[in-house]
Amino acid sequence: MTRSLLTLFFALCLAFPLVAAPASPTLQLSEPQRQWLEAHPQLRVGLVLQAPYAQLDRRLQQLSGANVELVKWLGTAMQVEWIWRTYDSVGELEQALRAGQIDLAPGLVQTPAGLRLWLYSDPYMRVSQLLVGEREGNASVDLEQLDASAPVAVRQPSPVGDYLRATYSNLQLLPVAGERQALRALLEGNVRFAVLDEAQLSRLSREQEFAGLAVVGDIGFPQLLRVASRRDWPELGSILDIALRSLPPKDLDQLHERWLQASYPRLGESAGFWQNLSMLLGVLLVAAGAIITWLRRQRRSLERQLLEARHMMQIREAAEEALRLTQFSIDHSTLGVLWVNWDSHVRYANRAAEQMLGHEPGALTDRPLADFQPGMDMDRWLSLWRRARNSDEGPQSFETRCRRANGSWLPADISLSFLRFGTSEYLVVFLADATERRKAREALEESEARLKGIASNVPGLVFRLERPQVGAQASFAFIGEGSEAVVGYSASELLDTGRGIRGLVHPEDRDSYLASQSAALEAERDWHWQGRILTRDGQVRWADIKASARIFDDGRAVWDGVVWDITENKQIELALADSRAQLRQLSAHLESVREEEKARIAREVHDELGQVLTVLKLETSMCELAYADLDTGLKERLESMKRLIAQLFQLVRDVATALRPPILDAGIASAIEWQARRFEARTHIPCLVEVPEYLPRLSDAKAVGLFRVLQEALTNVMRHAEAHTVAVRLSVEGGMLCLRISDDGRGFDAQEGQRGGSFGLVGMRERVLMLGGNLKIESQPGEGTTLCVHVALDKEKAA
Repeated sequence: MTRSLLTLFFALCLAFPLVAAPASPTLQLSEPQRQWLEAHPQLRVGLVLQAPYAQLDRRLQQLSGANVELVKWLGTAMQVEWIWRTYDSVGELEQALRAGQIDLAPGLVQTPAGLRLWLYSDPYMRVSQLLVGEREGNASVDLEQLDASAPVAVRQPSPVGDYLRATYSNLQLLPVAGERQALRALLEGNVRFAVLDEAQLSRLSREQEFAGLAVVGDIGFPQLLRVASRRDWPELGSILDIALRSLPPKDLDQLHERWLQASYPRLGESAGFWQNLSMLLGVLLVAAGAIITWLRRQRRSLERQLLEARHMMQIREAAEEALRLTQFSIDHSTLGVLWVNWDSHVRYANRAAEQMLGHEPGALTDRPLADFQPGMDMDRWLSLWRRARNSDEGPQSFETRCRRANGSWLPADISLSFLRFGTSEYLVVFLADATERRKAREALEESEARLKGIASNVPGLVFRLERPQVGAQASFAFIGEGSEAVVGYSASELLDTGRGIRGLVHPEDRDSYLASQSAALEAERDWHWQGRILTRDGQVRWADIKASARIFDDGRAVWDGVVWDITENKQIELALADSRAQLRQLSAHLESVREEEKARIAREVHDELGQVLTVLKLETSMCELAYADLDTGLKERLESMKRLIAQLFQLVRDVATALRPPILDAGIASAIEWQARRFEARTHIPCLVEVPEYLPRLSDAKAVGLFRVLQEALTNVMRHAEAHTVAVRLSVEGGMLCLRISDDGRGFDAQEGQRGGSFGLVGMRERVLMLGGNLKIESQPGEGTTLCVHVALDKEKAA
């Protein structure tokens, strides 16, 4: 037993080594940098959860990993407090950066696309891509000497797989979904080797399943990890570079070895270790059970007696408390309570009843009910007594008037209930002041009369739609008398026949009416619908229904609204829409004719002038061959003519290209790349282009329209944006072709641009509308501009 305990102690010491944090270095910062740090005592850190760089213990809510430890060192050096935020992917991290939710992120690899979002520090860690094989010896493997008989597993798609495919053409690569699948393929004999980075190898090598694997080579394609910070805070990037340089290389090497160095199962992971530990815990558990059993036997008899005594006390205290609460509730109730004997004399009255009737405390006791209700003679009282005593229907209720002590009258609601208490019998009279309720009822009646008068004179059909409870069917509870002037039916005809407003809707618009009404009822929101209705004489009229919703706590809901006759406005609107459609069709036709004319002129300029210039160049060359040696001046003239002809050739090509670029015949994707390269050559602004590999062919009109929109957008960037980079992306999204043009320029107010006289934006929007698409512009001053065009693909060509 002693030897087992010593073994357990040493195993625990080996399994949990102590990790010493590096000493806090002193940063050599300039005064502006120190002031910037003092102005920002808290910074937000974004972490992508991926072991062993960053991992979250859900139970303890603690972060750990190589990047977490590095950032903690940096925080100690910079004397700032970190606010940690975790994300599941780099895409979510970049989305949080755009939303302004984080300030820096460790462990990122510098990419061309990331340069537009981040400021990257110098590399602080090198993560090698390793070649893993069976543990057969210490000999390394040369990738150039491998052939197809030694397949290699690698995660695809990934930059590592692309690098191996481009560098080592002799390799036979087996794509897998992840690093674990690559190692399992190696263990199952499907491949000879597997490629994965140090971080994933250090994580997986701790598992017993992969203990027999070893590193046999390095493919020479390392990942350089950096700390990325916000581009709009260059001071933070410079401070991070200084802080990283201040960390001793030895500490970074120890960080690399602790988290990324491959390790194998320790003593604590062996079966014998856990067997001994289980035996020790079993002995301790048996001893604890014996002690607990002995203690329970000693306490059981005392607890039984204590519980019995406590139970009796609780029953007695509960009865006394219930009696006190009952008496207190009756005495302080806002409802008047009278206990009346069979002879109509009051035996008890609470304070509320005395205050309602205007008497002093105790003044109502032993007085007959006839003093407060003159009509309550003995015969009527005995009739009520017998009815209440023999009735099984519950309390009797009615409304009456009671006389106060000062002679005034109190409108009251009376409820009678029979009570037998011991050997005595009483009739309990519950008295409630009905003054406010009667005033409210009178005000409600007056309000309803006023509402009916107003509804009858409104130049529309006033209605109320009611739903008694959640899930119940709604019905029209009120329709104003103005319905006869609008649709020719009286309100009683629409309500009594159940026709309501739904029966007036045109059959072709009934589905949209029911859909809008159902949506308003389910969402419990305001109701709005426009459509056609039929009057009594069969005339088609346009109606606009607007109703506001009111939801009550008991689940009841009402919609109060008006049906307006908008026939004249709707006819004007339809005529205007038809006129706009005709103008847009005419504009599209003129634009198509213009593009066709440009294409014809371009072909004639290119073909006709090209042929003439070619002949002229041949004639000049023939003259040079025949007569240039006879006269030196003539030779110089002929050389000058050839240069002019070459310039004219280039001018003809430029004119033809400006009218219609020939690259459009190769497809819109090639045309976009060609135009982007011309833009870069002309402005020296980098233009990143992303187009799909396989793109459905477009009609010539749509291809030309998208190309002209791209030309106009790039022209605006060159003239106004003052951008550093431009990104053009063409993609297919849900049967639509999307062209997205983004720049990081100074931007502008998109709403002001739409209201202003920018004919370039108007022209692009009209051109897209003529193609049956839509254009969206997103821009804010100082935040760049994004222009997005969506155009439907041709169905027959997409198929």
